[in-house]
Amino acid sequence: MGSKYSSKINKIRTFALSLVFAGLFISYLGVFFRKSPLIMSLFIIVGFLAVIGSTVVYFWIGMLSTKTIQVVCPECERTTKMLGRVDACMYCKQPLTLDRDLEGKEFDEKYNRKQKRG
Repeated sequence: MGSKYSSKINKIRTFALSLVFAGLFISYLGVFFRKSPLIMSLFIIVGFLAVIGSTVVYFWIGMLSTKTIQVVCPECERTTKMLGRVDACMYCKQPLTLDRDLEGKEFDEKYNRKQKRG
């Protein structure tokens, strides 16, 4: 049942969460430079910017997830969101596609990239 694929929405949310923790950690490192207010301030500002960046990413993925297609996963039969031509179920990681041309083909996220048309 488990697979190496994961939902694009979950990947982006995980990235945003890691930005929050990285920002807090970077800000905390400023404590070790109390004798140099400039370096301490620099660490705190960079950490703060990382936390603000995560807020922007969370807002962006929230807006993006309102435009997703909701489908019922054939494996776990739960409703999941699909972003792009291919995606994975948010719950069981089952590869999904709505494109009839891709049915039966090996799952590859490169199918979501826009193709240059000559």
